[in-house]
Amino acid sequence: MVSKLAGTLTKEKIDVKILEQNFWNPGTDVAPVKFGTSGHRGELGRGFCALHVKAIAQAVARIHTEKKIQGKILVGGDTRLMSRSVAEICAQVLTANGFCVVLPDRPIPTPVFSFEILSEHAVACLNGTASHNPPQDMGLKYNPSTGGPADSALTGLIEKYANQYLQDPSKIKEIPLQEAMSKGLIENSDIITPYITALGKKIDFDAIANCGQKFAVHPLGGTSLAFYQAIKAKYQLTNMDIVSTEIDPTFYFIPIDHDGKIRMDPSSKYPMATLLDVVEGGGCSFAGASDPDADRFGCATQKGGLIPPNHALCVMADYLIRHHKVAGATAIGRTLGTTSLLDRIAKAHHLKLEEVNVGFKYFVPGLIKHTYVLAGEESAGMSVGDWTTEKDGIFAVFLLMEIQAKEGDIFDLYNQLTERYGTPYYTRVDVPTDEDTKKKVKELKAADFKTLTEVCGETVQKVRDTDGIKIYLQDSWFLVRPSGTENILKIYAETYKSPEHLEKIIEQAQQILK
Repeated sequence: MVSKLAGTLTKEKIDVKILEQNFWNPGTDVAPVKFGTSGHRGELGRGFCALHVKAIAQAVARIHTEKKIQGKILVGGDTRLMSRSVAEICAQVLTANGFCVVLPDRPIPTPVFSFEILSEHAVACLNGTASHNPPQDMGLKYNPSTGGPADSALTGLIEKYANQYLQDPSKIKEIPLQEAMSKGLIENSDIITPYITALGKKIDFDAIANCGQKFAVHPLGGTSLAFYQAIKAKYQLTNMDIVSTEIDPTFYFIPIDHDGKIRMDPSSKYPMATLLDVVEGGGCSFAGASDPDADRFGCATQKGGLIPPNHALCVMADYLIRHHKVAGATAIGRTLGTTSLLDRIAKAHHLKLEEVNVGFKYFVPGLIKHTYVLAGEESAGMSVGDWTTEKDGIFAVFLLMEIQAKEGDIFDLYNQLTERYGTPYYTRVDVPTDEDTKKKVKELKAADFKTLTEVCGETVQKVRDTDGIKIYLQDSWFLVRPSGTENILKIYAETYKSPEHLEKIIEQAQQILK
């Protein structure tokens, strides 16, 4: 069967057997381990194979030994192809090194890894996931005792050690799973009940159940399915439908994205087509979704259709502030490419605004200290200061559902915010480039723009060079970042003037960086 998008793009069946063979026998010259913002990722085969898993797990064992880190290590993954094998390999290597491992018998959402660590059920975790990447991809990430993504120093050390083991695999220790179990080094764990019980103290499920509205959720074939089912039963959400319970590691049932790839992205209208049909057909007033590892969210409403993540973040931040949902929080956190409407909301409520580089790891210190009312990124990730130190798509979906139940359509609530603070026009454009250009952009410094005083009729206020180049104007800004995995430059821009002004800024950004 072949699906068509816009009459040109097609979706082909994934050959599972070949991918499995590639994972176990990738051939020579496997790619080196490289931790990006969320671990090492690659296409099954030379990009990501069993040897990568063993090398990373052995590197983690070495670090725990050197740093004398004691305690159980939680291992698991999402619903992707080879996820269970990745978890079992991690368990075999860690137990061979003398560590006790928690290996649940079901897929684990990324935020639940964080929750389990913060609840002191584990001291760290290895999580097999490639988030919403195409199904041919797989990845492995490490979270330390903070519960959040490891910082650059730690991932750099994992990279260093893992690549040493890739060069000399004979130094990797491993024992059979059954032997580790017989030695009592592996245990199962209920990962659902503690999480959904704690969630009930954060989300007003009674308001959702009794508001008279119909809701829907879509796990997009991911780890959140069992959690949505358990939450529906525990909190008697008879007005919430789970629109799909299908689990398929090829994710073939997901509509293809704009470029013809299967990508389980809850912020894209293409993978979200099923939910959009539900709300547009009048079946419910709000529909939410989370990606395969449940660290990103998406939502759609009858009035607004698919809600952009930036809009949802603003509505959530405003609601959390007004209802004092995060005790003691003093700031809103956002990444460089996220809407500055959050700045205006923070200022109106006498809160600080902390702008960090792209990557949720930069929020971890503030989340641990409960600094943030909300920490969010434009790519649909968020958490709050007294919850997980990872992005939590499940939490976000139910928080938005609570807001919809109590205060009305998310679309209307966002428009009320723009009436009060101004309407931002926002976009991101991916520009094809080459490695040399990416390197030049990466090396640019703020001092290189000393003579740049005006862009599109607006005075340059400042330039930031900590993660690409971001130029702040009077009522606008733009950011240029090289992609870490593709030959593209990502250009983000926002203005409070007009859509036409936004287009001019994008044009100028490309000219300035030539």
